[in-house]
Amino acid sequence: MYLVSSCLAGVNCRYNGGNSENKVMLKLVKEGKAIAVCPEQLGGLPTPRVPCEIIIDKNGNKKIVNREGKDLTKEFMEGAEKTLAIAKDKGIKRAILKSKSPSCGCGLVYDGTFSGTLVKGNGLTAELLIKNGFEVYTENDLETVPL
Repeated sequence: MYLVSSCLAGVNCRYNGGNSENKVMLKLVKEGKAIAVCPEQLGGLPTPRVPCEIIIDKNGNKKIVNREGKDLTKEFMEGAEKTLAIAKDKGIKRAILKSKSPSCGCGLVYDGTFSGTLVKGNGLTAELLIKNGFEVYTENDLETVPL
């Protein structure tokens, strides 16, 4: 059983109101082999919403801010914690998440300048899952994911 980003399963929950449907993810959900979650919606954020990126504050802490400068770290953390709780409740240990997202990105995320620049790092949900022993992949890793 996998946890997958809802947007990859075709749910219109991305910041722009759209999705990033991936046929493999959609099939896994339809076959009951995956549960779709959107950490950002679980954290209470609306769809659509102003784009958000990760910044590192002057104390070295990760924060999530939207393009207008509003700090949404609390909402993103709440969504990450709820996602972890769902995965633990269902006995899930693997996740396939949306690349580059401030929640779900794994390996690369946007740098907080809203310029499209990627840097090494993980979104808050991906990071929390990894810290709790989960295998985390993105849709770009499907060749290496044990489906």
